[in-house]
Formats: sequence, C-alpha cells, structure tokens
Amino acid sequence: MTFEGFIIHHSSCESINGVGYDFWIGADGSVTSAPLLTDPSHIHICLEGNFNRSYVLLGAAEKQQLFVASKLILELSRQYDISPLFIFPHTPACPGKDFPWNELVIYPAHGYH
Repeated sequence: MTFEGFIIHHSSCESINGVGYDFWIGADGSVTSAPLLTDPSHIHICLEGNFNRSYVLLGAAEKQQLFVASKLILELSRQYDISPLFIFPHTPACPGKDFPWNELVIYPAHGYH
C-alpha cells in the first residue's frame, strides 16, 4: 500500500463509534493496533480523550500520550515510506478544536525532540 499520510482522531468523535482507526493510543500511553490497515490512502490514529476543551497546561499523561503518538508516526513513516509531516485532522471537529497540534512534535531529520 502507498499511503499519503496520517489522519488524527479523538475518541469523542461521534462518527467513529469504536471503529474507523488503525491505531488507538490510550490515555495511559498504551497502543493498540487493528488487525489490518483498512484505508488505502491514510493511516488513522485515534487518541483517547476529548480535545474539544481548552488545555491551559497539558498534564503528564497528555504529554506522554502525544509523545507516544509522535513516536508511532515516526515508526510508521519509516515502515511505509510516508512523510511524517503529512498529518491531517479527521474533520474540523475531530480531533477537536483545541487539539494541541504544537505538542505533536515531529522532526523527521533528527527524531523526536
């Protein structure tokens, strides 16, 4: 499969209903993968939580979850020869209007920073 990038979801998305993603990153940083990648154009990653609320400061758990997401994206980028910079929201409302995109730090040349 040739993938064009990554789609980021959050678990509060009404259209997911427990399916529609290839990787789940729990609030505790655990990662669960679906048995098969189903979308021929994108890899879907769902983060547990509701990012439709304002984050003044991210807690340690949220930072860990975003770190795991960054590492997963870098690994999948290497495995499937995808630029890790091609990251897109599922919809305007998912992964949430207050998703901390700036905390999802990807540096392909030097790894996570």
